[in-house]
Amino acid sequence: MNIMIVKLSAIGDVIHTLPSLAALRKLYPDAHITWVVEEAAAELVTNHPYLNEVIISRRKSWAKDLQKGQIRRPLREIRSFLKKLRKHPYDLVIDFHGLLKSSIIVLLSGGKRKLGYDSLQELSYLFLNEKIPEDMNKHAVDRYLDFPRYLGANINDAEFTLPLTNESETEGQLLFNQYGLGNKKFIAINPVAYWETKLWDDDKFAQLADLIAANLHINVVFTGSEKEPIEKIIALAKSRPVNLGGNTSLLDLAYLYKRAMMVITTDSGPMHLAAAAGAPVIALFGPTDPARTGPYGTGHTIIRAGLPCSPCFLKKCSTKKCMQDISPEQVFAVIAEKSRV
Repeated sequence: MNIMIVKLSAIGDVIHTLPSLAALRKLYPDAHITWVVEEAAAELVTNHPYLNEVIISRRKSWAKDLQKGQIRRPLREIRSFLKKLRKHPYDLVIDFHGLLKSSIIVLLSGGKRKLGYDSLQELSYLFLNEKIPEDMNKHAVDRYLDFPRYLGANINDAEFTLPLTNESETEGQLLFNQYGLGNKKFIAINPVAYWETKLWDDDKFAQLADLIAANLHINVVFTGSEKEPIEKIIALAKSRPVNLGGNTSLLDLAYLYKRAMMVITTDSGPMHLAAAAGAPVIALFGPTDPARTGPYGTGHTIIRAGLPCSPCFLKKCSTKKCMQDISPEQVFAVIAEKSRV
C-alpha cells in the first residue's frame, strides 16, 4: 500500500501532524509512506523512522528565482518534483493542510483515495473524493488525528517522534560545549513569533532573564532563528544569558529543548517543538487560543492576561494589551514554582 501525507508547513503544523504519522504507521505497518513538505520544516520529517520517502516542495524558492528571471533551474526542479509526485501509484493521499497549494499536490499525485476535510477554505474540497468534518474546537493535534481514526486507527495517546539520531545529539552536545554549557542546568527562552501581536517586549524578556539569574542562579539560553534580535534583548539585561540565535538547526533546537529544565516561549513553532521534545513549557498567549494551538500534552503552563477581547486571532493590533499586561514577575513566579518541583 502506498500512502502520501500532504502537510507542507509551518513548523508547528508539521509537528502537530507527527502523531497522525505514528498512528498511520501502526495502522499500516507495511505501507510505503511518503510526506510532501516545504523546505522550512523538512528537517522535521527527513530521515524520520516512520517514513519511507520525503518529497520537498521548494515553492517559495522557485517563486523567488522566477521573479529574478532565473528560469532554467526552477523549471528543472519543478519537473523533478512533479516526477517524484507520480513515482508511486498512491492508494491513499491525505491532505492535512486543506489549502489550495496542498490540494493541487493532492490532485497531481494521482492518488485513488483523496482524503481531506469537508471545508470550503480555498475550495480545497473540490480536489477530494473522500471527506471528513473538521472540528475547529479541537486542538490541532486531535483534529489531525481524526484522519487515522476515520481510517480505523485505535489511538490512546499522541506519539511525537522526532528524527533525532546519535549524530544529531552529538552535534547538540558540541554546541553546548562551545558555549560553555556542558552538562549545566539551564532554562531556554524563545522570544520569537511569526505574528507581531504574539510578541512580548524585549525589556520584559531581559528582566525575566535577570530575575532567573539573580534568584535561581540557573543559566538562561535564548534561542531563535536569528542572532541580532536576541542581541537587543541581551543588551538590556544585567545578567549575561547565552545567545544561540541563528546557531541551531531544528534538530539542534529539539535536542536543546529536550535538555532544558523548562522552555519559556511565545506562541510559535519552537513552542510546539519544545513540547514535542518533552520539555515543560511555559507559554505566553495573547491573540490566539491555547485550547486549539497551545503546547500539547501535560506539564505545560499557559500564561494569559485574560482580556475579554482575547483570543481575537488578529495579526495587527494598536495596543497589543493582551501581551503587554503579562509581567516578568508573573512569569518568574511560575518558573520559580516549577523549579522547586
